[in-house]
Amino acid sequence: MPLVDEGAEAVSLGNSSVSNEHVNIEPVAIDPEKKVSSLTNPIDKDSPKIVLATLNARFFHTSFGLRYLYANLKELQSSCEIKEFIIQTRAIDIVEQILESKPDIVGFGVYIWNIVESTDVVNLLKVIAPEITVILGGPEVSYETEDQAIVKCADYVLTGPADLSFYQLCKDLINNTPPDKKVVHSKPVELKELALPYEYYTDEDLTHRLLYVEASRGCPFKCEFCLSSLDKTSVPFEITVFLDEMEILYQRGARNFKFIDRTFNLNINTTMHIMQFFLDRMTDDLYLHFEVVPDHLPRKLKELLAQFPEGSLQFEIGIQTFNVEVQKNISRKQNNAKSKDNLIWLKDNTSAHIHADLIFGLPGETFETFKDSFNQLYHCRPHEIQMGILKRLKGSPIIRHTESFDLRFNPLPPFNILSTDRVSFSTMQRINRFARYWDMIGNSGRFKYSLPHILSVEPFDDFMAITEWIFNKTGQIHKINLKKLFELISQAVEALYPEKHELVITKIEEDYEAAKLKSLFSSLNLYALKDNANAVETVAKNKSLKRQQQHMS
Repeated sequence: MPLVDEGAEAVSLGNSSVSNEHVNIEPVAIDPEKKVSSLTNPIDKDSPKIVLATLNARFFHTSFGLRYLYANLKELQSSCEIKEFIIQTRAIDIVEQILESKPDIVGFGVYIWNIVESTDVVNLLKVIAPEITVILGGPEVSYETEDQAIVKCADYVLTGPADLSFYQLCKDLINNTPPDKKVVHSKPVELKELALPYEYYTDEDLTHRLLYVEASRGCPFKCEFCLSSLDKTSVPFEITVFLDEMEILYQRGARNFKFIDRTFNLNINTTMHIMQFFLDRMTDDLYLHFEVVPDHLPRKLKELLAQFPEGSLQFEIGIQTFNVEVQKNISRKQNNAKSKDNLIWLKDNTSAHIHADLIFGLPGETFETFKDSFNQLYHCRPHEIQMGILKRLKGSPIIRHTESFDLRFNPLPPFNILSTDRVSFSTMQRINRFARYWDMIGNSGRFKYSLPHILSVEPFDDFMAITEWIFNKTGQIHKINLKKLFELISQAVEALYPEKHELVITKIEEDYEAAKLKSLFSSLNLYALKDNANAVETVAKNKSLKRQQQHMS
């Protein structure tokens, strides 16, 4: 399945039977300068105050998990407030805004993307206000819990799905019957017991932010790099209840839905039901994002998908590797031939935006086998190839291969693989640079006219050469402005593939015009210097002469 992302992990800290009675909550307060949003209720002054907080990767994201916790707080909900921040905000500013609410209990959602910043916030909060009870939850603290720095400074940790256990812990604390252990293991949750969180998306959320939704939880597949491999199966929410909630969101104006189901097209009848629901309500601005199993697209689903208009669908499709031995190593079952056929069919017969994933650094993967997977995937023509680097998610079974494949992971977030028995650190760095440049060039859509003429039947080798030429020239993988990037690509093609350069320049001009930059195309330096050594010497001489002239004058 695709790599774990923010939405997919968000439920871990974070439905009692569904209620149609909507609580009167104030609109979310958004400060565009501080990038913080707050969902508040009229506060019950007689009850201890609870703040639910997390640091999102970007303001555009919403915390699905916190809304689940809030939805299931029952009588404590009137004493609770949600505060969402972004990881770029200073810890001291976050603490200040949390303390403004005068909380007695603060619950933090902790994930791989915010562990460093959350640790800083919790440390600072406990120094300034040690009387506040801090509760942690989320996937990043659900495994290998005791050894983590953030856990050492918190009061309690809830592991696993905390939708219901957070309420119970707060009740115990309020009643002065706290648990006798710091780490509390959440029990498995029956979906029918949960109050759904969708009514707690505010009007501002619907207008400005991404809405996460889930029609099911869990995953039946056992891909060892993913935390979902720990699930026994995929469990659906009752379809009529779920679609009733989607109807309410839709009527309120929601048009941007990101499904976090790990295997959205697992149960085709349910998939058809949901897709038809949205097709019947199609508008120009409706946008749906799904994670799709690549080798499971029966004819009736294909016929339905072909009816969706351009701009309405995005499919995230986890390929990860086409190498059969590597697939066996990570317990991944995938029909490679059918997966490729379906990718090509989707590109040719639907208007869906196709985002396909590969992972480098899997046990048994080599530079050559990864190159082969990239080339095969490229020729399936997805709109984007997301090149992920293997990460050590705490609790994921991938760690069983640590010794046998000499897996060496970064001890610091994001815990990325640094080397294996078959991939050296220097090779890993080359792939990291390849992935970064591919994101800027291949995935950006900025070079859709020129890139197909630069890459040949061996696109990996061609783009690796481009990557190394640009990096050797600039030493940069970040902060390259778009105009400069056009120049560098043209210069690299001239240096590496001179026979293509004349045609590529005409295609780069089309891409440049489409980018609508202010400067003229004719102002670009599209040619590499013929003799770089002489050029450097000439520049140095000119600078020296200029200094001398300034002194003389």
